[in-house]
Parts: sequence; C-alpha cells; structure tokens
Amino acid sequence: MVQRAPLDIGGYVLAGGKSSRMGQDKALLELAGKPLAMHAVTKLRRVCKDVHILSSRPELEAFAPLVRDMNEGCGPLAGLEAGLGHSWHDWNLFMPVDMPFLPSAFLDNWVRTIVAREKRGARVAMFTVDGVPQPLFCLLHRDVVLFVHEAMQRGRYKVCPVLEDAGKELARRQGVNLGLTFFNLPWDEHAEFTGGQGGGSGESWWRVTEAQQQAKNLWFANLNTPDEFGMAEQHLDALDT
Repeated sequence: MVQRAPLDIGGYVLAGGKSSRMGQDKALLELAGKPLAMHAVTKLRRVCKDVHILSSRPELEAFAPLVRDMNEGCGPLAGLEAGLGHSWHDWNLFMPVDMPFLPSAFLDNWVRTIVAREKRGARVAMFTVDGVPQPLFCLLHRDVVLFVHEAMQRGRYKVCPVLEDAGKELARRQGVNLGLTFFNLPWDEHAEFTGGQGGGSGESWWRVTEAQQQAKNLWFANLNTPDEFGMAEQHLDALDT
C-alpha cells in the first residue's frame, strides 16, 4: 500500500481543558516517552496539511502553533468555534489531546471517505461508541461555523446538540438527506487498513496493526484520571507514534 500525502484540510487538537481529574496538565503527560500533545499533533499531521493546538498554554506551542478561544471558559464548543474561525480550509478535523490510541490509518481512511462525500451534502461527521456520541472527535465543514458561533452567543455550550442541529439544517438547505453522519465503531469501511502483520509501534503508520485491532476498545478512550493513564501505559504496543 502506498502512503498518501496529507489532505488540504485543517487539523486542531483540543487541549483547552483544565485536567482537573488528572491533577496536572494531561497534554504534557508522557506516554511511551512523548507528551500526549505530541501524539495528537503527529497523528493530525499525517492526515491534515495544517495543524494547530486549541489552547492558551504557551508551553504547548513547542508542538504546534496555538489558537486561543475567542470565548474563554465556555468549554470545548469554544474550541470548535476558535478552530473554525481560524481555518481557511473547507474541512477541519478536531481531536481531543487525550485520545492517543486511535490509529492514524483508521483516521486517514475515515477522513478521506467523508471529504469524498462533500458533493452529496456531508458537512458534519462524528462517531458513536457503544451508543454514546463522541462529538469532540469530529470532522466539520466550514459551513458549520455560523451555527457554532450563534450557539455560543445564545449560551448553548453542549457540543453534540449544536452539531446535530447544524448538520440537519445544512442538509435541509441543500435539499439532501446527508448533512450529519454518525459512524458506529466498528466501522466496516476501513477494512483495507486492517489486518496488519505483527503489531509493533515501529511499523509504518498507514496500516492498522494487530495490536491496535486487539485494543479497539481504547481507540476512543479519553485519559482523564491517573488510573486511566496507568491503564494506557500497559498498552504501549497499540500506539502508532
């Protein structure tokens, strides 16, 4: 399989949280010798042409340029607003800083699938895992920015309802059925990237390894507490960075 160049899309790491349950800035916690912020930036740079970190912490600028919230203290929706307002790309991928196990190969294939559906009306894409929406890992078209900005102005800070409403309204305006797309895990359309031989972190990132498939329950896991971080340290072979 030939490795593909990054797409002409924006990539944004959501790293503006307080890390209160972790007790320290989890973006700087090291997993397999690299801070979580570096893991996230590395993944996004494989898929996205331009990558930034959504945060006001100057120490994170060592990993990628920062984009600060326009509305401080309003939660992750403010991060989406800042990223969409900053970007000059039609499509933008957002990923939490504390989700290191999502394979780059899976990420790359999923994003390319959504972008290819743009002419069919795709504008918002995200996952559900065990029936639970995962709105902070999402691919958003620039058409969504006005909906996010309006929600912020009205004090609607819950991400999932805002994105759902935006996708449905954009579909209505276009006269199509596909504006908001939820994917369930596992996702069949990434099949060509599965079935890697072996499973070491030294393998090329563009193939999902056997170790990563076996750790599929961790792909969308957020590391919020010291116990969860300790669990993550037991699965370093499932990392691809």
